[in-house]
Amino acid sequence: MASKFLKEFREFAVKGNVVDMAVGIIVGAAFTSIVNSLVKDIFTPLIGLMTGGLNFSNQFLVLRHGSGEGTYNTLEQAQAAGAVTLNYGLFANAVMSFLIVSFAVFILVRNINRLKNLAHPPETAANPTVKSCPYCISKIPLEATRCPSCTSHLSAEPETA
Repeated sequence: MASKFLKEFREFAVKGNVVDMAVGIIVGAAFTSIVNSLVKDIFTPLIGLMTGGLNFSNQFLVLRHGSGEGTYNTLEQAQAAGAVTLNYGLFANAVMSFLIVSFAVFILVRNINRLKNLAHPPETAANPTVKSCPYCISKIPLEATRCPSCTSHLSAEPETA
């Protein structure tokens, strides 16, 4: 009973889809670190430079004061006092991070697709593989001497009108 279970598990574990999925997860983890570095080390400093170093993480609205009715200079002070806050700055940071990551992924995937297209260029019309039958306008192979649709005999050279 146990050996049958182990045999089934082994067959499952070495199937191509499972191995492909494992490779995808590993590559995805490495890709995540690249994207995170791109966002953190490249895009975030540029955005900080463009916004004059504005730190959105301390942008919040106090909905209910905690212990003490004073003002809070930072979100940490408000949270330490037990205040209820609307953290729109953290939300803005999350939205910006999403947009930056999405843009970075778009650029990377776009370039990867370009590289794939360079390796496998699409078939062009310069080398056609089919022609039209002059009688019924069906698409037929270039080498055909008789149309399979209308059974007309075809000449070696296409007729011109």
